[in-house]
Amino acid sequence: MTPAQLAARLAEPGFFAAFPPGFSDDGVEPAAPPRAAAVLVPVVMHAAPTILLTHRAAHLSAHAGQVAFPGGRLEAEETPEEAALREAEEEIGLPRAWPRLIGRLPLHLTGTGYLVTPVLALLDPGFPVLADPSEVAAVFEYPVSMLLDPGAPRRESREWKGRMREYWVWPHHQHYIWGATATIMVGLARALRG
Repeated sequence: MTPAQLAARLAEPGFFAAFPPGFSDDGVEPAAPPRAAAVLVPVVMHAAPTILLTHRAAHLSAHAGQVAFPGGRLEAEETPEEAALREAEEEIGLPRAWPRLIGRLPLHLTGTGYLVTPVLALLDPGFPVLADPSEVAAVFEYPVSMLLDPGAPRRESREWKGRMREYWVWPHHQHYIWGATATIMVGLARALRG
C-alpha cells in the first residue's frame, strides 16, 4: 500500500465507523473502575508506510520490556489527544506539532485496568526521535504491509492468574508484539483491509 492509497483509505467516509467495538485483550473485566489512558498510533508515511512502536525499558514497574505505542494515563482535564501527544513527546522526543491527528480508534479495555483511547496520526518521514532511556529502550517501525497480511497475526495462550489467557501476537524478528498493542494493531489491520 502506497502513502496515497493509505491516505485515501483513511479518508473514506465511515472508515472509523468500520472498526469493531472495543474489547479487552483477555476478556477480564477489571475489579476497580478502569483508569483512563491514551496512546498515539503513528503511521509513518514512507514510500512503504510503517507503524511507529516502542520497546519499553526493562526496569519499569509496569509492562516492563513490552512493545507499546507511545502513551500513558490521562492527566486532569486532559483529552486523549493531548495525553497521547504529551506522552509521545516525553517518551520518544516527538514534537507535539509533528503528528497529524486523524481520529480515534475504538476504546480498548485492558486486563490491567486501563481504558485506552488509541489516537491515530500520520507522520511524515524525517521526524525527530530521542527516546527517554528511563522509559523506552528502543523505537522501531513495523511495516503496514505486514498489517495487511491476514495470516500474519497469530493467537497464543498461556495460564495467567489461574486462568488460560488468549492473546494476539504479531511476528517480528526482534520484538515480541502481544497484548493490548497487538490487539489494537489487529483492529487497525482489519479496518485497513476493509
